[in-house]
Amino acid sequence: MGEKEIDNRFSRFGTVSFTSITKVNDFINYLEQGKIMGTRCKTCGERFFPPRADCCKSLDGNMEWLEVTGYGILQTFSTLYYAPAGFETDLPYTIAVVDFGSCKVFGQLDPAIDAKSLQIGMKLKIAVHKLNEKQLIYRFQEVQ
Repeated sequence: MGEKEIDNRFSRFGTVSFTSITKVNDFINYLEQGKIMGTRCKTCGERFFPPRADCCKSLDGNMEWLEVTGYGILQTFSTLYYAPAGFETDLPYTIAVVDFGSCKVFGQLDPAIDAKSLQIGMKLKIAVHKLNEKQLIYRFQEVQ
């Protein structure tokens, strides 16, 4: 009896991956293509970011992928001076919630953005960023 191969693509997401196995591993394939994807429940229309394999409203697994595109509006942000394990060398860094209309996305701001210049309501876009040959993340960037 052969061993079943484990799909651990999600271990490639983030500075430190706390979850290597998930039902939304295709998220990594999309990041490799330069796309930021969430999911939408085909039953009730609820949208999710980060992507979910199952809907918490309809309790259904009938989901489809949804690309986060264009620009979003900065809703809130916080600059961190203390970080969870694995993120200490990134300090300080700024996290934010950005509303893209179809969904709200939580993530890290590009370090090139001066946190002192941030204003609630400003436009930001989202882009894939390679940390190294294996690890991928997304970051918010200024809209020029």
